[in-house]
Amino acid sequence: MSNTKKMQQFQYDPKYIVNSAVGSEKDFCMGYLNPSPSGNGYITTIKLSVGLVNIPQSTIGGVPLDQGTAGIVSYDRCECNDAYIGAINMVTASSFSGLNGAIWGYDLAHAENLRGVLLYNQPWPDGSETPVYSIHPLLDTTLRLFGIDSQRRFNPLPGSMVVCANKNATNDPSSQPCGWAWSFIALSILEDRNSGSNLFIEDCGFIEGNPPYSEVKKTMDETLHKVTECAVLCGVDQDIKYKETFIGYKLVKFGDNQVGCALACAPYVTLARNAITAGKNPSDLTDMTISEWEQSLGLEPLPQIPKLEQGFLGLEGFNEKYGVL
Repeated sequence: MSNTKKMQQFQYDPKYIVNSAVGSEKDFCMGYLNPSPSGNGYITTIKLSVGLVNIPQSTIGGVPLDQGTAGIVSYDRCECNDAYIGAINMVTASSFSGLNGAIWGYDLAHAENLRGVLLYNQPWPDGSETPVYSIHPLLDTTLRLFGIDSQRRFNPLPGSMVVCANKNATNDPSSQPCGWAWSFIALSILEDRNSGSNLFIEDCGFIEGNPPYSEVKKTMDETLHKVTECAVLCGVDQDIKYKETFIGYKLVKFGDNQVGCALACAPYVTLARNAITAGKNPSDLTDMTISEWEQSLGLEPLPQIPKLEQGFLGLEGFNEKYGVL
């Protein structure tokens, strides 16, 4: 019997996956591959973040940061801004959510209005099309799982090893004194969840100089289509089809004596034990919305994140106050 035939006989069951994806800690999610008492499943989460740092640090002695130290701080701010994953040991993996994974916000703790923003339809070589939606509802569910720096919920255990699909762009101030750092992430969902893995694509880069906002938006819109066409080609190579894609981007504007970082990240985790509603099975989360999950745990609402920490969301249009100090 071929491997392909065995794969086709696999029955994907998100309830089974979630029951086998609870970690060892009460109040923290754990990175996948850490010892888990419940089984071999994992939960895929999604994060897009930006970070900005001034090279002169006048408030702490006036010693300017060099490229390396400024890059460290800007990346650290990406981890701390919005959905909080600060102080983890990020272990880079490839970019799939497969047969033993469930997607937070999609398979469990469902995002409300998940398909509320249809961006366009992505064509395939055979003439079919895949709808492409904004990924921001899924980003929001990750934020609501982990919390934010000032109000943490079930963030990954600090210092733990956390497997992540990730990519980032950080400018070199000596050759890129001003511009934009940007990051995209796309998630394509299989037509047949029994047949393989859902696909993540991360893409990061820069727009150099100080072009008008209309050109920045044009570049981002063009990159949207490049990323989803990339997903199609990956599907064609593996003889699989995706029924829908979710995509989004963030970017941050950096100027003279600043370093900007943009991060696309998909942490693979096991759930904190206290993230499971008392008296419920973990699999019951597959029948809850993200708001129902929050209400079942009595979680306090999260405060609004400052626009500068959010970066340009690729959703609300372009406004200078989102990306500059």
